[in-house]
Amino acid sequence: MFSKKHRIAPTNWQTQVKVFEKFGCVFVRQKGDHLIYDHANARRPAVIPKYKEIPVTVIKTNMRTVGMKREDYFQILEEI
Repeated sequence: MFSKKHRIAPTNWQTQVKVFEKFGCVFVRQKGDHLIYDHANARRPAVIPKYKEIPVTVIKTNMRTVGMKREDYFQILEEI
């Protein structure tokens, strides 16, 4: 069983912005309440909605989109 440290949990949108920018994503534009980020390795933009709580499914989808591994995510999360 995983400890809480290894389980991706919902966070607010500001935390997600910090994580993805630290990973190398660049803010491109905003459409409504959705922030659009681009990354050199991504085939399509990552979208971070301005929700108080970003669901785990959205976080995992964005991680997959930019090629971020779980280890990368947790390391950046600890740094911010």
